[in-house]
Amino acid sequence: MHAERPTFTSFAEFYPFYLAEHSNRTCRKLHFTGTLLAILFLLHGVMYRSHYSMLMIPVAGYGFAWAGHFFFEKNQPATFTHPVYSLMGDFLMFGQLLTGRLGF
Repeated sequence: MHAERPTFTSFAEFYPFYLAEHSNRTCRKLHFTGTLLAILFLLHGVMYRSHYSMLMIPVAGYGFAWAGHFFFEKNQPATFTHPVYSLMGDFLMFGQLLTGRLGF
């Protein structure tokens, strides 16, 4: 039986929930790695017009993140129920981890 997922009216309302779903350090590290790789694949894809790199963006981004959820956090990725807010949360959390505003 699955618990009912909350609904949100704004990203500001969603983000505390998102962070709570990413409390495991390994999960955060995997998210960071996946987002960094996705950004690097995007840059490479644009610079070198590489279709392969563009195809690897979601593989890297979601692959690392979902591994963090399924194997370490043991919860369902927010992407399944809140895809836009989840993507926004990924990038905000990445920035906060990168700048030290949020710990690994």
